[in-house]
Amino acid sequence: MSLKNDLFLKALKGETVERPPVWMMRQAGRYLPEFMAIKEKYDFFTRCQTPELASEITVQPIRRYGMDAAILFSDILVIPQAMNIHVEMKPNFGPYLPNPIRNRKDLDRVIVPDVHETLGYVIEAIKATKEKLNDEVPLIGFAGSPWTILCYCVQGQGSKTFDKAKELCFTQPVVAHELLQKITDTTIAYLKAKVAAGVNAVQVFDSWGGMLSPTDYQEFSWQYIQQIIDALKEEAPVIVFGKGCWFALGDMAKSGASALGVDWTCSARNARYLSGGKITLQGNFDPARLLSPPAEIKKMVHQMINEFGKDSYVVNLGHGILPNVPVENAKAFIDAVKEYKVG
Repeated sequence: MSLKNDLFLKALKGETVERPPVWMMRQAGRYLPEFMAIKEKYDFFTRCQTPELASEITVQPIRRYGMDAAILFSDILVIPQAMNIHVEMKPNFGPYLPNPIRNRKDLDRVIVPDVHETLGYVIEAIKATKEKLNDEVPLIGFAGSPWTILCYCVQGQGSKTFDKAKELCFTQPVVAHELLQKITDTTIAYLKAKVAAGVNAVQVFDSWGGMLSPTDYQEFSWQYIQQIIDALKEEAPVIVFGKGCWFALGDMAKSGASALGVDWTCSARNARYLSGGKITLQGNFDPARLLSPPAEIKKMVHQMINEFGKDSYVVNLGHGILPNVPVENAKAFIDAVKEYKVG
């Protein structure tokens, strides 16, 4: 199976390219009118759990903008759902887990599932998406980091501080580590199943990694991400995106990951320096900057590519695209990369 456009996979290998590849985190989402049309008819987890819908949503941005990679429409919280933790997605509120894990007794009901039984719908969505993509571009599968999943499982909802999640880690570390290991084991099986089903690369989102101090990050997040990289790296390229985790770029660069995501608070120069200058980096346009006029977006994107360098680089946002971004502004971002000329 050869892809018609393998620019993204070349960049992950550090090969010389004409221009860097581009995709956007959350590119299959609420800024697209065609996504909103589906959203009006089906609730969130119905969209995730129906292969026909998930695959359609995945390819929508590729049809419209022609990014260099597609990312499977899903959610990081399908993992706790599979682990016997009830998760709801409440409109205008976000994720809600009515029975959070706060002690040993709560932990006892958490299982490491057979991912083919509990998450088979994701595997089917990958197959349906591969068919629709017809080898045009690579497909990325993803999962949340164990720490980020723990945050939701313990807090029970989104949070600015995840104070309850941290409290569990610091007052009942044995329970926290057992929960983290169960999440890790499930995530490894899940990502391996995704690769077997046909995804070309995987990304681990450590959305809340930056909530931890550098020391606590090593203990409660990084060692589990490292297990995932070790288990997957021979099977597919692994990208690690840790929001607010610039302090860990040095360790991340030695991990066996193929690329590291960088958020918009870390400059290209610092990211290259902190990661040792050899590994492929991905990022890091401020998503809110997509609200700037299109001409300005193009100028800033070209400047960003010049700062990172065209090789060993994947153009992306520094976090997920915002729902209020005009479609022509998203187009300006993608087109700017496609029009890029060195010099």
